[in-house]
Amino acid sequence: MATWSTMNLQDSASPLMEQLNLFYEQTFIFVVTVTVMTSYMMMTLLWNKHTWRFLIKGKTIETVWTILPMFTLLFIALPSLQLLYMMEEMNSPKISIKVMGHQWYWSYEYTDFKNMEFDSYMIPTNELNLNEFRLIEVDNRLSIPFKTEIRMIISSTDVLHAWAVPSLGTKIDAVPGRLNQLPLMIERPGLYFGQCSEICGANHSFMPIAVESISMEDFIKMIKLNLSSG
Repeated sequence: MATWSTMNLQDSASPLMEQLNLFYEQTFIFVVTVTVMTSYMMMTLLWNKHTWRFLIKGKTIETVWTILPMFTLLFIALPSLQLLYMMEEMNSPKISIKVMGHQWYWSYEYTDFKNMEFDSYMIPTNELNLNEFRLIEVDNRLSIPFKTEIRMIISSTDVLHAWAVPSLGTKIDAVPGRLNQLPLMIERPGLYFGQCSEICGANHSFMPIAVESISMEDFIKMIKLNLSSG
């Protein structure tokens, strides 16, 4: 999760977020290079007192500054398109989870099992324990197994919401009357936080997301316990 004075992206916990981090670093190199070169040329033009009155046109330099940006955009566009397709790619998901956005909480349903659904509300500050985080802890976390391909099906019952967990590289809109799907795979066990990333009303900032990544054995135990108690 993000902490104070964090300047970089969050540590990646999914293959998709790893690729997004690499793409960010690659793009940042191009941005820094163009910024430095442009700043140097502008300062040179401002401080240079010598002029060449016979310099009317230059075909060579015009060709260079037309072709170089084209290659720069290609090096940015091709990985970007690959990432866009990766974010939609879904081969053989093992588990499907339906996510519904409400004002202002989330509800989850394990569609492969009967009677496996629950609501997830933010825990008020005065009810938090010492080891819990303010304004981002929920009463019911979404538990999913790591190293398993999950299909997230997202929608909304009232207004636009957005289910987003930065460390997993996921952000998808929850639109009323529409089903959006999202592939998700977590690489390691842990606890990952996010929140609604669409301005959905007065309590928009009070509908956090907590995803708990557990082993497949613990996930099966949780499913059996819920089915036996239900």
